[in-house]
Amino acid sequence: MQAIIKFCMDTGFYQLFTGTGWKNLIMIVISCVLLYLGIHKKFEPLLMCTIAFGMLLTNLPGTGMYHEILFAGGHIHWDILQGAPITAEFLNELQAANVSEAVLAPYWGMVGQSITTGLVDILYLGIKLGIYPCLIFMGVGAMTDFGPLIANPKSLLLGAAAQLGIFMTFVGCRVSGLFTSAEAASIGIIGGADGPTALFLTAKLAPQLLGPIAVAAYSYMALVPVIQPPIMNALTTKEERMIVMKPLREVSKVEKIIFPIVVAIFVSLLVPSAGPLIICIMLGNLFRESGVMDRLSKTAQNELINIVTIFLGVSVGSTATAATFMSLRTIVILLMGVVAFGFGTAGGLLLAKLMNVFSKEKINPLIGSAGVSAVPMAARVSQMVGQKNNPRNFLLMHAMGPNVAGVIGSAIAAGVLMSLFG
Repeated sequence: MQAIIKFCMDTGFYQLFTGTGWKNLIMIVISCVLLYLGIHKKFEPLLMCTIAFGMLLTNLPGTGMYHEILFAGGHIHWDILQGAPITAEFLNELQAANVSEAVLAPYWGMVGQSITTGLVDILYLGIKLGIYPCLIFMGVGAMTDFGPLIANPKSLLLGAAAQLGIFMTFVGCRVSGLFTSAEAASIGIIGGADGPTALFLTAKLAPQLLGPIAVAAYSYMALVPVIQPPIMNALTTKEERMIVMKPLREVSKVEKIIFPIVVAIFVSLLVPSAGPLIICIMLGNLFRESGVMDRLSKTAQNELINIVTIFLGVSVGSTATAATFMSLRTIVILLMGVVAFGFGTAGGLLLAKLMNVFSKEKINPLIGSAGVSAVPMAARVSQMVGQKNNPRNFLLMHAMGPNVAGVIGSAIAAGVLMSLFG
C-alpha cells in the first residue's frame, strides 16, 4: 500500500492539484492557446508552435527536462550541470543575487543532492551561448535580397528610424521602476520586430525574462498586419498614401557581392557587440549572392535553419515556467511589446514624411512602417495598405529596402544596448 501511495504522489496529476501546481495548470492552458494560434490562426507557426510546446513540457510536473537553477542569476553553473551536489552556500549566493524565491524553493530540500541534467538543459546552452540566434541569422541572410536597399540607400534611414520603438520602450520600462536597465533594454528590443535579435540580447542581459519576451516578440510579429494599418492610416493623409514611386534601378551582381562584405566589416568595427549577428547574416547573404556556394546557400536556407528553429523554439518555450512567467512583470512586458511596435512603426512613417519636405522625388510614407524588421510581413503590409488607397501603387520592393535595413538596424541597436548594459 505504501508503494502505491508513493507512486500516486509521484505522478504529475497529484502535483498539479497540490501546492502551487495550479500555476502549472494555468501555464499548460496558455501553451495550448498558443498552439491554437500557431496551428489554426497561423501566427508565426514555425516558432510559435515550438515555443508553445516547450512551454507545455516544462510545466508538466516531474518531467525534469529543464532546471532553472542551472542558469539562475544569468550564469551557466557548470559545476552543478556536470553533477556537483547543490550546497546551501550556492543557494544563499543565488538568493543574494536576487534570484526569485519561487525558483529556489524546490531546491532547498535538495541540499547535498545532484541534479539529473534534462534534455532541454542541454539544448538551452545553444541560446545561452548565443549559438542559435546567430545560426538563424545565417539562414535569414541566405534568404534575403539586399538589392532594394542597395538600389535606394535612403531606405537605410527609414530602417534606422523604426528603431525608435526600441529606445522609447526602454525609457518607459526604466521609468516604471519595475525593471533594471538590462531588463528594460531586453524588453525594448521587442520593438525591433526581430525574434532572433531579441533572444540574443535577452539571453545575455536578462535571461530570466527570456520566456515572456520571446512570446511577446513572436506574437506581435505575427500581429503586424493587425497592429500597423491603424497607425499607418492615423499618421498619413490619403494623398500621401496614394503617392506612386518610380521603379527601383537594377542592382548589379558585383554590388550584391560587395555589400555583405563591406557591411560585415563596417558594422563589426563600429559596434563589436553586434558582430556575431551581423557577420552571420552577411555570411549567409554571401552564400546566396556569390554564385559559387549554392550548396551552402540551400543548406542555410533549409536544413540548418529548420533544425535550429526546432531547438531554439523548444528551448525558449521551456524557460516560460510558472515561477517566472506568472507575474505582474510579464503582463507589463506584453503591454510594452505593443508600445514598442507602435513607436517603431511611427518612427519610420514620420521620418519618411520629414524626408518628403526636403526631397523633390516624393517617398510614399507607408514604406517607412516596414522599417520594423518583420521580414517580409511588414513590407507586405505596406503594399496592402498602399494598394487599398491607390490600385496603381506597387510598394513591395520599395518597402523591402527599409524592411531589410530594419534587420541590420535592430542588430546594431542590440549591440549598442549590450555595450551599455552588458
